[in-house]
Amino acid sequence: MKKLLLLFIVTISVTLAATAQDNGYKNALGVRLGSTVPAIKSGITYKHFLKQNAIEGILSFGDGVGICGLYEIHKPLGNTENLQWLVGFGGYLGLNNSTSNVGAAGIIGLDYKFAQIPLNLTLDWKPELNIVSKVGFESSGIGFSARFTF
Repeated sequence: MKKLLLLFIVTISVTLAATAQDNGYKNALGVRLGSTVPAIKSGITYKHFLKQNAIEGILSFGDGVGICGLYEIHKPLGNTENLQWLVGFGGYLGLNNSTSNVGAAGIIGLDYKFAQIPLNLTLDWKPELNIVSKVGFESSGIGFSARFTF
């Protein structure tokens, strides 16, 4: 677990050094509430923009611990300021008392940054393809994130 936390912190630190383009916010830290079936469930989420694209890390906990890294492409949606759709991909590692899960993850969703307050909301679908321990596809990864932006 210490190695996962260290990896999460290092990933955040490295992404902070990148240059971001103004799309409503550059960094966001908060919570993700998700379904209980996937390897990566509810937890702490951090997002950092690299121009129009972003890197997101999720530190999940519950009946075990997991870490997920995602590369996301963000595009404006209609004429609504600070509303974007996103699509991306990445991987994850989940550990609990009896098994470890390693796999690929995708993400598609909506991302909104409030103009007057430092708050970002995201609604997404994050399916997972488990590769290690038991091969399988998990499609129930619906999530909602609320983040403080800075």
